[in-house]
Amino acid sequence: MVSSENPLRGAAFVCAAHLPQQLPKDTGAEVAFAGRSNAGKSSALNALAGHGSLARTSRTPGRTRQLVVFALPDGRRLVDLPGYGYAKVPAALRGHWRGFIDDYLRTRRSLRGLVLIADIRHALTDFDRRMLAFCAAIGLPCVVLLSKADKLSRLQALARRREIDREIADERWSAATIPFSAKAGTGVQEARAAVAELLA
Repeated sequence: MVSSENPLRGAAFVCAAHLPQQLPKDTGAEVAFAGRSNAGKSSALNALAGHGSLARTSRTPGRTRQLVVFALPDGRRLVDLPGYGYAKVPAALRGHWRGFIDDYLRTRRSLRGLVLIADIRHALTDFDRRMLAFCAAIGLPCVVLLSKADKLSRLQALARRREIDREIADERWSAATIPFSAKAGTGVQEARAAVAELLA
């Protein structure tokens, strides 16, 4: 039974997939997490699940090198996609990731939405924009966690969110933004609710 206090509590590691056939059976519901390698994706996953060591965090961003699947007690899943743009890995592996992730996002029937983690202190990266455009093109719901909000004042964070919301609207993408800090707990409850809604 999923906790009413935290609908994502109880998530547990299932597998790390390097190939599509290594993923769990394509049934039920799952939400994927994507983001640049130094945007705080693993910390966000840990905060949302209420589990400090669910997703591996590291001083060296980009350590997630496979699609890592976690299951909730009711069988629904959270999927941690490889971080992009920072990891020092061979070009061939980067190419494999791109093909695998593209295929996963386009064809995975159980995928209900994407959570994109983007550093609130900076403008959206090319990767962030590509992911937002990709989700809009295939009709995949997207929630953007504007991470590291604790590094800005409340007014600064509000201004940055407005700038990003304006860009999303101008581009006619469809995505909700949530100022977020795994460290300070900012936006954690709202983000949990958003992920639970996607999974529902």
